[in-house]
Amino acid sequence: MTDKPVTDLSFEEAMAELEKVVTQLERGDVALEQSISLYERGAALKALCAGKLKEAEEKVDLIRVSEGKAVGVTPVEGM
Repeated sequence: MTDKPVTDLSFEEAMAELEKVVTQLERGDVALEQSISLYERGAALKALCAGKLKEAEEKVDLIRVSEGKAVGVTPVEGM
């Protein structure tokens, strides 16, 4: 785990760190206070990743709109 502020992490860095946090919590071999700190960091990392994914989806939607393609529509199978 890094001491770098969550807001300074790239999506890839945040995902890698989130995986480490989850692994540590799943092992269950950390003290209660450290578990709480890990959980808080994990929640912040998850929020950052979710926000970055939403931004990416919005950018893709803008590109699709500029190309005249439908946005937010899932084609029906067989049609």
